Amino acid sequence: MASGKQSPRQKMINLMYLVFIAMMALNMSKEVLTAFGLMNEKLTASNATATTRNNAYMAGLAAKVEEQPAKYTSIKEKADRIDELSSGLNQYIDNLKAELTTELERGDNGKWDYEEMDKADQLDEMFFQSGRVSPKGEEFVNQIDSYREEVAGILEEKYPQLAQKIRNEFATDEVTDGDGVTKPWLDYHYQGFPMIASLTKMTQIQADVKSAESEILSAMLSGQLQSDVSLSNYQAIVIPDKPAFFSGENFTGKVVLGRFDNTLQFENVTINGKDVENTQAGQVMLEFPAGNVGEQKITGELQYMENDSLKSIAIADSYNVIPLPNSAVISADKMNVVYRGVQNPMTISIPGVSNVSANAPGLRSSGGNGSYLMDVTTLQAREVTISVSGTLPGGKTVSDKKTFRVKDIPRPVGTIRGEDGTVSMQRNSLEISTIGANLPDFDFDLNLNVTGFKFKVPGQPTVVVNGSRLDGAAKNALRRAGRGESVTIYDINASLAGNSSYKLKKVAPVIIELTN
Repeated sequence: MASGKQSPRQKMINLMYLVFIAMMALNMSKEVLTAFGLMNEKLTASNATATTRNNAYMAGLAAKVEEQPAKYTSIKEKADRIDELSSGLNQYIDNLKAELTTELERGDNGKWDYEEMDKADQLDEMFFQSGRVSPKGEEFVNQIDSYREEVAGILEEKYPQLAQKIRNEFATDEVTDGDGVTKPWLDYHYQGFPMIASLTKMTQIQADVKSAESEILSAMLSGQLQSDVSLSNYQAIVIPDKPAFFSGENFTGKVVLGRFDNTLQFENVTINGKDVENTQAGQVMLEFPAGNVGEQKITGELQYMENDSLKSIAIADSYNVIPLPNSAVISADKMNVVYRGVQNPMTISIPGVSNVSANAPGLRSSGGNGSYLMDVTTLQAREVTISVSGTLPGGKTVSDKKTFRVKDIPRPVGTIRGEDGTVSMQRNSLEISTIGANLPDFDFDLNLNVTGFKFKVPGQPTVVVNGSRLDGAAKNALRRAGRGESVTIYDINASLAGNSSYKLKKVAPVIIELTN
């Protein structure tokens, strides 16, 4: 355009045209910078709104945990971890942006002059050094990688699609540009770009984090609500038209679906005018006297929290109490054997009869409802018979009896550190260990007190010890034992806690093999 034979005037016109084109390009560049700045402002405002929304999600989840902890605690723990990871990455990027803009001055309107933020030097110096990614740049990428993998790992099991979405949105894989050249992610997005463009990209990452957290929290809450109303949580319940039928009648009733939630917790439960506190796994466990023969009513109310308000469900049902055949039901809670030296628990009743009496040596009532305790410590016989009688409605008397074997408490075994038989241990451990006695595989949980024992080291005189630990003489003898030798604790004196008068069988010894 400026070559060839042209007049000076034409050359001047051509030069002015080139200057005009350059000025237009310069103005367009400034406009682009301003556009990036305005976009950054909008993203920052949007991030503030998203933060408020996410805080509301977390507060709502915390309220759900207070209402139904068994249902929502595990969700809250995952949400807390995701919120912690999101806040950590957001704060890290905030710190980077503050470091990059520390020397920039804001105008009277509180904003930067975006048209002056056209240099790439400062960010390039932070992220790139000598043609390579700097430690600061590697840290930036690692922060994003760590966030991506930890969040996706939390979601993987129950929300696989969300986990894959997180991996896609926060991928830092190599990128192929428009010319077909493959570049590292950091180079492609940040090297050589104006400052305001890079800041806007960082703010966009923060926006993606906020958006991802919102979507995750929403999915967690909605997923639980969908689970609550799913038919898979319902059970078929058979409701008879009456609680009992006579032989020869047709059964009549209906089948309905009822939702059972084993995580539900009730605020208050009232049954037949009394408060009930025994609730387990979303169920109210009932236990009260059945009452007289005939139809009995069950009325009450279930109260539970839902959406910060107290809801209630009325209870109205009935059951029948009927007399059973005149045979006694007698059961020993520890098989058909009673032991000397202990209080043997017994359950004795005649179904359909409330006035029941039972007699046997050492037998006594313990709180009613058919509960008895039997002490046969002084009984010399090998068997004992329990006789039971009761009066049915109408005055008829029924009776029954059952015989139980009487046995002594089995032979105890000596223990050290709770172990019996042959035990390997170090010399210093033996010096401070407690000698005990135990009844392995015995039906009763009894405490045995050890008051003394004999201690034998090969080649040394036997030491008689009072108490349940080695005394000075026993420790001196122990120090003379060689490595690998076995020392024996025998003639252990033991007695029943709370019943020292009962003479236990001889306690089996315990042998200790020294390891040093």
